[in-house]
Amino acid sequence: MRDVNRTPALHRRSFLKYTGAVGAAAALSSSLAACSSGPESTNDTGGSGSGRNATLTAVIGYGNDGSWDPTQTASAFCMAANNHIYEGLLDTDPISREPYAALATQVPADLTGTSWKFTLRAGATFHDGKPVTADDVVFVFDRVLDPKTQTLAKGFFASWLKEVRKIDAQNVELVLKFPFPEGISRLTLAKIMPKHVFSQPGAWDDAIKGKAIGSGPYRQTAHHPKSNTTFEAFAAYNGPRRPAFKKMNWLTIVDAAPRVAKISGASAGAQIADNIPYANIAQLRKGGMTVQGGAGMNNLFLMFNTRHKPFDDVRVRQALHYAIDTGKMVEVALKGHGRPSTSFLNEANPSYRPAKTVYGYDPEKAKKLLKEAGVEGLKIEIMSVNVSWIVDCLPTVKASWDAIGVQTTLSPQETTAVFTKMDQKQDYQVVAAASNPNQFGLDADLIMHYNYGPQNLWMGYARWSGDPVAKKLFKDMDRATQEPDADKKKTMIQDYIDVVAEQAVLYPVVHNELMTAWNPQRLAGIRPQPYPGINLLQAKWV
Repeated sequence: MRDVNRTPALHRRSFLKYTGAVGAAAALSSSLAACSSGPESTNDTGGSGSGRNATLTAVIGYGNDGSWDPTQTASAFCMAANNHIYEGLLDTDPISREPYAALATQVPADLTGTSWKFTLRAGATFHDGKPVTADDVVFVFDRVLDPKTQTLAKGFFASWLKEVRKIDAQNVELVLKFPFPEGISRLTLAKIMPKHVFSQPGAWDDAIKGKAIGSGPYRQTAHHPKSNTTFEAFAAYNGPRRPAFKKMNWLTIVDAAPRVAKISGASAGAQIADNIPYANIAQLRKGGMTVQGGAGMNNLFLMFNTRHKPFDDVRVRQALHYAIDTGKMVEVALKGHGRPSTSFLNEANPSYRPAKTVYGYDPEKAKKLLKEAGVEGLKIEIMSVNVSWIVDCLPTVKASWDAIGVQTTLSPQETTAVFTKMDQKQDYQVVAAASNPNQFGLDADLIMHYNYGPQNLWMGYARWSGDPVAKKLFKDMDRATQEPDADKKKTMIQDYIDVVAEQAVLYPVVHNELMTAWNPQRLAGIRPQPYPGINLLQAKWV
């Protein structure tokens, strides 16, 4: 991506940019170095200074080497960090998901029309000292809506947002294609980036690698892929959620054991960590840590390659879901911190209802469906990401499929390896991975379009977009988006989720609870998220 106005269409790294799986370069551009105060020790334990001068050290159970481009990324680490570095016109509370004024001065009172006007916060500046203007807002939305530029954010806006206009230096207007009140909470997904920085040649590639300059409460000071990213309070920040920590050091530790060790014991090197394994909860609590969970959309899903027989047959996909002993998976692997899926949406979602097809544990039905499909002696290799809790769940899948005569091999790999193979259109049978669209919000329309759609990357990897059932599904989804009546829209979404459940092309097996641990003697104001990452915008030292 060399020029914002002539960004090429998706290429081999497209998915990896979206998910944050692609490895970042070993060093960032000189322009990042220029805005950095220099690297901090990756072993910083938070001991540098005391009280208000202490460095907060956090441990994130996901990689920091994914895309940092806010218009592209779905990386847990990078999205969480970007929420501290950048602002949208509006942002949303990390728990309630209610929108609040960020760069804009207020949330529009009337959301029923097709025009929303925003005034920018007086005195807002980017981390390089330049003022935030309407030109920066238009710059970002033009990129998101540009038909020649394929970004993840386009899927969140293009269906309902027509254009963004500059009124004057401090005012902008969003013009909608039709009334879409749900769009107001999506504005947090369009982080405002400085035009004078990211319109330069090669700047979007730099953003992917980790260059981050925003207007938020924290500025990035150093970035070491596969190790850590550091931040400091932005002294000129005048927005609603002020920085409470002078410095922060976020470590990326994907493996569970060293992640837990980093926050354990009297010599703990960090004050907070996410993605806590269920088996370590009691140990950490005994050691004085607070460990709390958030239940939401987080799930283990199976995705089938529908061009690889016999997975083109819906009966085979259904059989493999019915065969899984999800009760045992919840009990043994998740230690009770999860529920078998009864819909694509989790039960707490405002649009949830049980799907017409619920895959209760029924091995006899699974055998019957395989027999009806004429399938015997099936051998499956499950290509899986190596996220710790997913790996814990895989033995239950193998045992369940082996029990119905399906010879199963487990192949856990780094996330990068899994999605590189799919991005390169290599053959595969079944992928098992983790997903949590709650990173983007609770809006069911957004969640479903993130996973399903005619140009959706996930559907491309499932090789399903050309199926007649898929084509009808996509039309039904678009009709639901444009439905003005909220109750009718909810019913339409629930109805097409029934189709998604029946087809089981990409479908959750279990929804689980994500656990966060922190030292209550050091930190206050922590609220555990039901999606990966942490949000420290309302946290403070004790």
